[in-house]
Parts: sequence; structure tokens; C-alpha cells
Amino acid sequence: MRSKKMTHGLEKAPHRSLLHALGLTREEIERPLVGVVNSANEVVPGHVHLHTIAEAVKAGVRAAGGTPMEFPAIAVCDGLAMNHEGMHFSLPSREIIADSIEIMATAHPFDALVFIPNCDKSVPGMLMAMLRLDIPSIMVSGGPMLAGGTLAGRTDLISVFEAVGRVQRGDMTMSELDEMTETACPGCGSCAGMFTANTMNCMAETMGLALPGNGTIPAVTAARVRLAKHAGMKVMELLEKNITPRSIVTPRAVANAVAVDMALGGSTNTVLHLPAVFGEAGLDLTLDIFDEVSRKTPNLCKLSPAGHHHIQDLHAAGGIPAVMAELTKKGLVDTSVMTVTGKTLAENLAELNARVLNQDVIHSVDAPYSAQGGIAILKGSLAPQGAVVKQAAVAPEMMVREAVARVFDSEGEAHAAILGGKINKGDAIVIRYEGPRGGPGMREMLSPTAAIAGMGLGADVALITDGRFSGGTRGAAIGHVSPEAADGGNIGLVREGDRILIDIPARRLDLLVGEAELATRRETFVPLEKPVTSPLLRRYARQVTSAATGAMYRK
Repeated sequence: MRSKKMTHGLEKAPHRSLLHALGLTREEIERPLVGVVNSANEVVPGHVHLHTIAEAVKAGVRAAGGTPMEFPAIAVCDGLAMNHEGMHFSLPSREIIADSIEIMATAHPFDALVFIPNCDKSVPGMLMAMLRLDIPSIMVSGGPMLAGGTLAGRTDLISVFEAVGRVQRGDMTMSELDEMTETACPGCGSCAGMFTANTMNCMAETMGLALPGNGTIPAVTAARVRLAKHAGMKVMELLEKNITPRSIVTPRAVANAVAVDMALGGSTNTVLHLPAVFGEAGLDLTLDIFDEVSRKTPNLCKLSPAGHHHIQDLHAAGGIPAVMAELTKKGLVDTSVMTVTGKTLAENLAELNARVLNQDVIHSVDAPYSAQGGIAILKGSLAPQGAVVKQAAVAPEMMVREAVARVFDSEGEAHAAILGGKINKGDAIVIRYEGPRGGPGMREMLSPTAAIAGMGLGADVALITDGRFSGGTRGAAIGHVSPEAADGGNIGLVREGDRILIDIPARRLDLLVGEAELATRRETFVPLEKPVTSPLLRRYARQVTSAATGAMYRK
């Protein structure tokens, strides 16, 4: 046991003394020590209930003969950080979460770990730590929030963001907005649609690092507590059999995760997070792989923001096991992979009798929403290294469009122009210097995309940026343009009034400016250097790589 480095032998008597100071008995010190990483806090709605989940995990560990030892991890609420300087710190928190867990789990050599995340960066950050450490581990999230609303219809957080534009436009009153504000997010859990947090929790289940149900069992149910208890028990079995994360996450598991992501129409942020997660296991996941899998994987679900269903509906329809079972009909998922159940995916699906229970929520592979997956990778003169769009949430009339560039050097400038009525049909809003290095921190831009929808321009205006989008974004929102402006990318050469070609079916994003003119512009081009006062952000900007490679730290 790894913990013996801390608990056994004559020279470790002082260590045992410190463990006794925690209230541990000799018997507890002799048992396997299981670290329980808990990202609970009173700031993030998705994390406010995680102490309950942690207590259930610890009960499961004790029931299976282990000694649980809980320690914390930070978590940022992207919704609360949106549209102000706080969003600069969201993506960097992913690396800090992974690093801090490595510190705790190495300074105190646990035999196994249980990870309890829920929201946007806590899930990939913990997955990165899990694969980096490669000791027996399991993840159990806090679960999705229920959809909100009234008898008039369901709502979620995105409904509120979009309502801001509707009020500005005169289609909604402030009193109606106030009512929606109080009802759209009815309680704890990760926001109710197929946004980034829920996408990544589904990915953890898909790649075999979490138990079936992890991505979809609602936060407020007793089933979520039972799942946490089972996770605590199961990690002891993984320890006994020495099943570690890297023995589960193989190239076949990578392919499974991307396929399910495409079938779900998940958040574009998975294109940032999955390469970073798999990179910790020494596996390469490029934008080309995403596009290759997307071209052959049908889109089976349209959950909010792409459609009107929510995660609770996906769960009732059979959850992730049902989606995977449907994909196996076309050989799009490899069921021979190992999972944290200690069984293969094929054995799990058979034991669960996995099948689609509602084909309105999970379409058949023979009658999908579309023949291709939910995400497309675009390349061209505006994005030589690639850009990302959630094509499942793009209006048909925006799939191919030649648009007029409206150029902004920050999210705030663009958002003010949208709400100020200065954006017209046929425009392409270009927001640059918001990439991983130029931001710094690659801010999410839910406020401007929601404002576009709220102002009634969702079928007429594109948004193109070297920043990123919330999983709740819908419309022709094209992000991760690489190279970013701060790295000298062509997005930095765009001028007001230039024409841009968007051709999602052909996977093209082109600046319709001649080579000679681009060369002339480049001669005098000096990337904008934003003043950065935060030492953390200055350090992040120096270390971070391109969005095209997952915005990881340079190795």
C-alpha cells in the first residue's frame, strides 16, 4: 500500500502520532487510506450540496474496509464569473485544481482516491489529476440541476441570459425577468442543460472513470447519494484489483468519449478539456480526430441549448448507457474497454439492459437529428490551425453564410454594441484578444451570444472569436480560432467591413481578403498587449499553449 510510506515502520512513529491527532485509531491507520477530494463550497450552486455526497462516499469506503480522508479543491462558477474580470480565472483554475490534488495526494500518499467535482473546470481538472497520479480512483459528481420554470414552460440559466436581450428589445418586462430569475435555477446541481459541466460528467462516465448514471442522475435525488456510496465501495475493489485510471483510459476509450460527445451534441469546451485530460495519460487527441469522429457519428440528442430537453429527460430516457447502446448498433463504440465497475463496457450495458426508453429524447441511429455529430472543426485562412462550432445548435440558414466583419478587441466592447442595437443582420462579430494567452484565460462568452439570441438575431448574426463559449451557447458561435490574435493569428488582421465566409458543411472559415493585402497588413501588425496586473494571469499567459492543443501548459 502506498500509505505505508507514511504509516509503517519505526521511523514513521511521528507520522502515526499526527494521524492519531486527527482522531484516527490504530485500526483505521492500518487500513487502506482513501483520499476523498471534495470541491464543496457555498459559492457554486453545483457544489453547495457536495458535503452530502462526500459523507455518502466516506460511508461506502468504510463499509468496504477503508479509511476515508477528505480534503478540498477549489471550484469556479462560470455563470457567476461571466462577463467581468472573474472569467479570466476560470480556465486557469483547471490547472490549479489538477496541481493542488497532485500536491495533496503525493505529500500524503493515499492508496486510492475518490474525486467529487461537479462544475465546468472541476471535472476536467480532477480527471487530469486522476490520470497524472494513476492510482486506483473513481469519480462521482454532484449531479445535474433540475430544470426550472413555471407552468408556462421550462427554463434554465440560459433562458435568463437570453432574457436580458429580450428585455432590451422590449419583448419582455422587468417583472417577467425577475420571475424567471427566481425560478430558472430551482436548486443545487450543475446547470440543467447539456452545458460544459454536464457534458464533462457524461464524458467521465463514457470513458469508464465513473459509474453508470454519473452524468445524468439528478442532484436532488436519493439515487445520487446511493451512487456516491457505491463509488466509495467500488474504489476499494479497484484498489484490491489494482485497476488504475491509465489501464482504463486507452486509445479505444478516447474514441468512445469523442463518439458519445458527438452523439450528445455536447459543449464545445470538450475540445479544450478532453485533449488536456487524455494528454495526462500520454494520449494525443487532436482537432482532426474530433472532426473525423464527428463526420461518422450521428447526432442523437438535442438537449438545451440546442433543444428543449434537459439532463433529467436524458436520464429518464436511459441515460448515457442508452446512448452508448444505440451507438453500438453501428459499431461506433468499442464495448471491450474496461471501466471502474471492474467489468467491460459490454458487461455493464448487458447488466443494465441498456436501451432507449424515449426516442423523442434519444433518437435512433437510423433516424438521427443529423448524420454528423454535434461539433464541427472549421479550418481556413481565418483559422489555419482550426476553430470549433457546435453545429447541432446552429440555425439552418447560418450553416453557409458570407458575412460582414464587425471587429472588437474585447468581449465587453462587443456585448455593449449588441445590446446597443449596433449589430445588423448579416454581420459577423469578431472578438479577438480573448484567447488563452491574449485574454489571458480564454473567457467564455455566454453574455454576447445570449444577447444575440435575445435580440432576435440568432439566425442572422455570427460570432467568431479566439476565446471560447459556454456550453449553453447556441447559434453560429465559432470559437477557439487558432492561432489566436495574441500569437499573431490572422484573426488579428481582420478589419471592419471585411467579408468572412462561413461554410460549416465544408468545414471552412475564410477571411475573403487577398494574399497580397494580408501580407501588407502583416508588415505593420503588432499584436495588442493588454495590461495584466495579476501575477497568476501573467504566469498563465507565459505557460499556456494554443486552444488547438487543449490550452494545456507547455511541457
